[in-house]
Amino acid sequence: MLAVLFQLESSQWLASEELLALQRLQLAKVLAHALSTVPHYQESFQDIRMKRPADFTWEAWRQLPLLTRRAVQTAGTRLLSTAVPAGHGSLCRMQTSGSTGTPVTTYGTDVSQLFWKVFGLRDHLWHGRDFTAKHAFIRSMRGLKPGDSGQAANWGLSTAPVFATGPAVRMSILTDVAAQAEWLMQQAPGYLLSYPSNILALARLFRERNWQLPGLKEVRTIGETVGGDVREICQEVWGAPVKDMYSSQEIGYIALQCPGHEHYHVQSEAVLVEVLDDADVPCPPGGIGRVVVTALHNFTMPLLRYELGDYAEVGEPCPCGRGLPVLTRILGRQRNILTAPDGRKYWPSFPASKWADSAPVRQVQIIQTDMEKLTVNLVADRALLEEEERRLIEGLRALLPYPFQVSLSFVERIERSRSGKYEDFVSLVG
Repeated sequence: MLAVLFQLESSQWLASEELLALQRLQLAKVLAHALSTVPHYQESFQDIRMKRPADFTWEAWRQLPLLTRRAVQTAGTRLLSTAVPAGHGSLCRMQTSGSTGTPVTTYGTDVSQLFWKVFGLRDHLWHGRDFTAKHAFIRSMRGLKPGDSGQAANWGLSTAPVFATGPAVRMSILTDVAAQAEWLMQQAPGYLLSYPSNILALARLFRERNWQLPGLKEVRTIGETVGGDVREICQEVWGAPVKDMYSSQEIGYIALQCPGHEHYHVQSEAVLVEVLDDADVPCPPGGIGRVVVTALHNFTMPLLRYELGDYAEVGEPCPCGRGLPVLTRILGRQRNILTAPDGRKYWPSFPASKWADSAPVRQVQIIQTDMEKLTVNLVADRALLEEEERRLIEGLRALLPYPFQVSLSFVERIERSRSGKYEDFVSLVG
């Protein structure tokens, strides 16, 4: 791990052109291996001209068909290599949560797991974390039921082999938020990791009850998109910055937040990221498109030009000097896109600061049911007065690009997915 990390300390400062040249060499090897040992690619890429690493060109690479989640499901074990390099170690199985309705099973090796751990360690070191502190994790965890908690002697696999750390304490994301908050005050962690929606709910509760977490140094977020309101309230309530990361079960770490900025650096040493528009053309800086990834070190189940289902915004080169590509924002999935009646598409944002003062509402989830209508699911302290309903609807409409018909639906709670994730906007259109 430390040997790989030593190399990463140097490679992060390479110019973008040098990183692309190195990626090209590695991609050529992965592609040649896939064409010679993976049945799915042998059948699908019969006419490809890049049979040997020396034949690889970016122009030809961009002509390869995209691999969808549905295609991975359908191909199954035909995506597995029949000749995994012996030095890559044992196989490991990964299962996505299925929050998209399309769960995917993939496989990696000890080598791909090594890179996963090393990039986790890079994230810790980039942000200068104090390894002696206690780290709290509130997320979906196998073996933990709602209300359950546990403790480990070390922060986890990214640190245990090379650093002694303070303890890690864990609680299920499905635990009631008030119980989570009381548990956090008992534990007094230095670091807290959870999903952004859960962090938002916790910070609001701490602010409402004037509770404190005086030793909290940093909030870490995973699994969902991070809105500006999450960063603002964490700074306001806890005096703690938010550091986000972008990963997937199939690939591992894709991008980490820059140490000096809120945008993300693609982890180019382990993954090729393409952000493509509707015509499958790479987006320029400022452009928003679909995230397509290729893992550079998975020789067991190579996922070539795999379309994750996420959208992201491409950024300009970072002032920090790292040559690693920049993603300004991670925007979520296609079902999180709002479609106006004229066909234009938007990424809606509903920061609580714009509507929370309108009514005693704790949580909202907006569902686009057709091209003209939105249903707002509300978790409220009590039934709303007519004036409160009017102000709330007006506040939400002010955040929309079109005067949709808005109806309110009062619910006891808005359920999280099986993986513990939550979305504040979901479109059922299309």
